[in-house]
Amino acid sequence: MTFPLAHTAAHSLGTVGRLRVMAAGVPGARVVEQVVPAPVEAVWALMSDLEGEFGRFQPDMRTVRVLHVRGDRVEALARSKYGLRAHFRGVLRPGWCWLQSRFLIIGMAAAPEPGGGTRVALTGGVRVPGRAAIVPLGAERELREAMGRLAGRIGEMSPRAEA
Repeated sequence: MTFPLAHTAAHSLGTVGRLRVMAAGVPGARVVEQVVPAPVEAVWALMSDLEGEFGRFQPDMRTVRVLHVRGDRVEALARSKYGLRAHFRGVLRPGWCWLQSRFLIIGMAAAPEPGGGTRVALTGGVRVPGRAAIVPLGAERELREAMGRLAGRIGEMSPRAEA
């Protein structure tokens, strides 16, 4: 059975809008957004590098190892800076990532901003055991820290203007 109208509506929503909708369905979730002065291709190349750059801008991640990729489905193991492990399963597409483990949810989106640059949106945090809900304590602060680190990494990787 197909639902062409539902698919069309989701597509017209865009990646950042889809992240807002997904987060709205998760009690306790917050979304942090920022426009960064770089093209979406460069921003997403950095954000979607799960085994490299991802751990540099996500405050709690030390390492991520991708186990399997099947189309847009991804499975990965992550280790936090505190030594905790997470086995993520989710979706990774251009401009969109949603990963879940038993104890964590991570959502990322990036889209071209009409006035220039790229709008980036992040959500996630520690899941309430047995529910699709996020423990709100510290979640927004950690998302803002991740956004600041990401913006810094993008700034470091952008070509410098010649004087």
